[in-house]
Amino acid sequence: MVRHRSLEPTFGGSNPPSPARALSPRATLERLIAIGRVCELVRYPVKSMGGIAMQSADLGPYGFAGDRRFAFRRVGDRTNMPWLTASRLPELVLYQPVGEPLPTHVRTPSGSHLELRSEELRNEIAGRFGSAVEMTMLEHGIFDAASLSIISVATIAGIGREAGMDIDRRRMRANIVLDTHNAQPFLEDEWVGGTLVFGDGAEGPAVSITARDVRCVMVNIDPDTAEKDARVMKAVVRMNGNYAGVYGTALRAGSVHVGQTVRLLRA
Repeated sequence: MVRHRSLEPTFGGSNPPSPARALSPRATLERLIAIGRVCELVRYPVKSMGGIAMQSADLGPYGFAGDRRFAFRRVGDRTNMPWLTASRLPELVLYQPVGEPLPTHVRTPSGSHLELRSEELRNEIAGRFGSAVEMTMLEHGIFDAASLSIISVATIAGIGREAGMDIDRRRMRANIVLDTHNAQPFLEDEWVGGTLVFGDGAEGPAVSITARDVRCVMVNIDPDTAEKDARVMKAVVRMNGNYAGVYGTALRAGSVHVGQTVRLLRA
């Protein structure tokens, strides 16, 4: 297994976020608008494999502790995105990391438990992919665009209505799913440039919303079967130009938990 202590911009596809900064003193309760509550928290220890739902999560400068710290790298790929993802091997979503706080094993689709760093797991993934791979660990995470992804229940439901199907939330692979007071789909777009503050006060964990989340074919992949259904991404394209949810980076560390109040500080 290859281990890297930090992300390299020309290799990892994502730069480390800037050090967390304090929110402006003006970020008082009066300026914070309650928008809903935390519905679900998920981390994905191995890129493109199954996620682990949590009741609480520690938010730090590089997102949730233990999120996307491992990935299979395509041996010989010299591009800045050498990671093997479910867009190339959909069956990756059927593999479930096991262990706390970081995974030690992976449950395979056949039900076997293989050690995360084992030759057996590497050979199985390489065999399915048809080319050599190796497990890589990056201390600060392996992210496509930002260390946190956030989406609302309303947006997922809206996509489902447009697609004519019930959308499993796992298709969206979000770290934070919010149950918002406003049931309008894609209301997250309005948060870009603002800050989400978690908890009842003004000093709770905080996330800067940096960009809309542009979607890829991952949303088409059924998390239980790995079968693709193009209706999902087509619905996102029709409804919102292929954006669903938002990306964010931590401004203030702390514990985020299911049921916690979420407030928005507009830009």
